[in-house]
Amino acid sequence: MSPSAAPIADAGVDRPVRAVFTAITDRPHAQAATSRDVALDYLRAFVTVLVVAHHSVLAYARISPNVAPRSPLHPWLAGIPIVDRHGLIAFDLFALFNDTFFMSLMFLLSGLFVGPSLARKGAAGFLRDRGLRLGAPFFVVALIAPLAYYPAFRVTAADPGALAFWREWLSLGTWPSGPLWFVAVLLGFDVIAVALYKFAPSLIEWLGRLASGGRQRPTALFVAFMLVSAAVYLPLRAVFGAESWAAFGPFSVQSSRVLHYLVYFLAGVAIGECGIGHSLLAPDGRLVRRWFRWARNALVLCLVYVVMLGWLAPDRPAGGLGPLERQLILGLGFVLCCGAISFAMLAVFQRFANTPSPALTSLSRNAYGIYLLHYGFVMWLQYALLSAAIPAAAKAAVVLTVTLAASWTATAGLRRIPAVDRVI
Repeated sequence: MSPSAAPIADAGVDRPVRAVFTAITDRPHAQAATSRDVALDYLRAFVTVLVVAHHSVLAYARISPNVAPRSPLHPWLAGIPIVDRHGLIAFDLFALFNDTFFMSLMFLLSGLFVGPSLARKGAAGFLRDRGLRLGAPFFVVALIAPLAYYPAFRVTAADPGALAFWREWLSLGTWPSGPLWFVAVLLGFDVIAVALYKFAPSLIEWLGRLASGGRQRPTALFVAFMLVSAAVYLPLRAVFGAESWAAFGPFSVQSSRVLHYLVYFLAGVAIGECGIGHSLLAPDGRLVRRWFRWARNALVLCLVYVVMLGWLAPDRPAGGLGPLERQLILGLGFVLCCGAISFAMLAVFQRFANTPSPALTSLSRNAYGIYLLHYGFVMWLQYALLSAAIPAAAKAAVVLTVTLAASWTATAGLRRIPAVDRVI
């Protein structure tokens, strides 16, 4: 079943890169990836906390609220729904750092166990399981999403009553669901993965060989990964821009990033296909052993990207570069930063987060529920603190701490119900 390396050689790939594709002749059995990896579970929980922190601080950023997408007919419906008069520029940098990589890495992590799960359950069983685990919570939480957005409406509306809000909500033409967009897109990607396993299994095996080669040649794999990511992202960014979203009912996705996210998801599928212990993430592999170098390089790229964003801002001359050139340069910076941070995070957690901890294990087990539930807590807390005369840092700390504790506790409580526990 393993594809021959001959077509790769015939394609004229040079020897160092070809070695990445042919490092292991026989693909390890997919079941090697079925056991849960503590480090990856903790990384998934950490990224979930970053999502909560990201939404918690956005109201207190200085620059981001001025550039966030905002509807002229519904000013409360924005990329940053609640904006506090207290702000801190550090929150803009934190939000920029998060936005550069965290959802991409979440898609990669979500793809890791797709192959082993398909091998155990079959296509029908896998889709049934994913429909229950992703589809059911999506529609339940999306149904109550208006409760999360209501405080943002109250900030700007002449009539802040619930009935006025409901009338305006129904006039939107869509059904905003906030962070739930990720769950719906992930379900769509799972369907694509099933189709690939059914109709193009050789492609999945080839991707697994690529990931296994990254065990000894992570830099070559990184270069190949960045080329693919840039090829799918830059054209869409040139067409749609960096911030546009496409929405239909409760479903939405960032227009320029949808294929970029798919590439990261398929990268996770490839790593899981060859077995985590035989892949880029192998504990004895060069990525993990050289974690400091990858973390340092990611930090340098982030700093360069921030400088580029300032230099290529729309109100700057930037050497006479036109809008398209700016978009492509910034898009390339985004691609490189996203990949570098993601590789660095994977390396650091595989190197250091291998010791089980009761608190981290609880956080990991409840991370999905925290993701589903946190947005309403964030919005109402930010609304409640609008009139408080305290620094932005203190407000953000309160919102983050209370939101994380409340959504964690609520999830743990809901999971005491057996039917809910099987889903989240």
